[in-house]
Amino acid sequence: MELRPFADAHAVTMATWPTSADEVVMWCGRKEFPVDIQTITDWQRDDDVRAQVLVEDEKVLGYGELWFDAEEDEVELARIIVAPEQRGKGLGRVLVWGLLTQAVGAGFSDVFMRVHPDNEKALRCYRGAGFMPVDAGLAENWNAAQPVNYVWLQGDTEAPAAELAQQQ
Repeated sequence: MELRPFADAHAVTMATWPTSADEVVMWCGRKEFPVDIQTITDWQRDDDVRAQVLVEDEKVLGYGELWFDAEEDEVELARIIVAPEQRGKGLGRVLVWGLLTQAVGAGFSDVFMRVHPDNEKALRCYRGAGFMPVDAGLAENWNAAQPVNYVWLQGDTEAPAAELAQQQ
């Protein structure tokens, strides 16, 4: 299993993964269902976004983005999703560890993610991958401009690469 750079052709697959309008909201905060393929490819146009797909035997199993903010010296993991038929197998954790490893490898000291408060499965996954809630005051500050009060998590960037690789 490996992470590979997203290609526009992957958007066709990603667009089919959310199985309901509620799932789209949990995944990317959008309200339209299904998500338009062009919307997904347009996400990649920002120079600060690096999207990755989790692949095994040429089959795409997961998708996630790293949003780099050099000014703040931080990376946010975003829009993480696993193929519906692959859920519940630990692949979300593998994907998150891979993205975290890339963020740390790029030299960033802080890695965060925001999760819709109703997305209990994702919260369990991310906590299982070592992400912990940020300080309540910081979360409140960050949520001031958000459409919902997200749960903000911070990754353990001190985790040894060998441990991450072993978990995968």
